[in-house]
Amino acid sequence: MALHAPRLRRIRDVVLAGGVGAYPTEGVWGLGCDPLNAQALARLIRLKGRGSEKGLIVIAAGLDQLEGLVQWPRREAVVESMLTSWPGPVTWVMTAAPGLPALLTGGRSTIAVRVTAHRPVIELCRATGMALVSTSANRSGHPACRRGWRVRRVFANQLDWFLPGPLGGQRGPSEIREADTGRILRAAAGQPGK
Repeated sequence: MALHAPRLRRIRDVVLAGGVGAYPTEGVWGLGCDPLNAQALARLIRLKGRGSEKGLIVIAAGLDQLEGLVQWPRREAVVESMLTSWPGPVTWVMTAAPGLPALLTGGRSTIAVRVTAHRPVIELCRATGMALVSTSANRSGHPACRRGWRVRRVFANQLDWFLPGPLGGQRGPSEIREADTGRILRAAAGQPGK
């Protein structure tokens, strides 16, 4: 909590109380909350105007924060590919741990997770002591916000917390890959799908 310790402590308290807020990620602004708090998840989904069947991405400061959220693939080559891409802007769809909220997984047996290298997100996750939901800060069907002032304009006073800071070096949302196959489900901005 070196850069914004008092602010991060306040945000931690609000997140633990079920608050929803915004923060800068690798390529776009994200909306976040406690991934295990069903009420916070429902509120975040309503804010975006997004279908609950889509599921949400979870972002972590380290592998330790994925404990209780994922089941690791058995194939060593798959795990090696994942670990090679982390920390970094690659999201992997893995088998979900049992008992996760359906709003988080979209009712599926999988969950999308990422271990970030982006300093503001690392500090945020470490301050809260958990991985956080990371979905693009936008209304469903509209472009993801790349400026903090746009987030504030779109969501006005509907957010409980806001962590200012720079975006990372990506030009848009993270690449998403399927852990079992390595197949690209969403290419990173500016990259064609494979």
